[in-house]
Amino acid sequence: MDDFSTRTYGTSGLDNRPLFGETSARDRIINLAVGGFTSVVVLVTVISSFVFPSLPPRPLNVFFAVCILLACGSTIVLIFWYRQGDLEPKFRKLIYYMLVSIVLLCLCANLYFHDVR
Repeated sequence: MDDFSTRTYGTSGLDNRPLFGETSARDRIINLAVGGFTSVVVLVTVISSFVFPSLPPRPLNVFFAVCILLACGSTIVLIFWYRQGDLEPKFRKLIYYMLVSIVLLCLCANLYFHDVR
């Protein structure tokens, strides 16, 4: 009888990848760090859109913040589906890509809000 712990399933070594719904501690820490950093950057950007350069806020700044929040909405839906187990693990890379895109969009927005030349 085959020893189930030594099967490679066509990979180069032992296949110890987690199944759906199971995440390692390292993955959880990475997810929390990336999500927390993105949340802080988005929060700072939304606050900056209303406060800078002066009160009352410019309509274009508020529109920029709304667009960023809409991009965050689709990412939050993907994260929710991923955590429910409805998405395959390969979608994690797409979620990371979307989070990096949101951070870069927030960077551009903050540079615009603060009139950096």
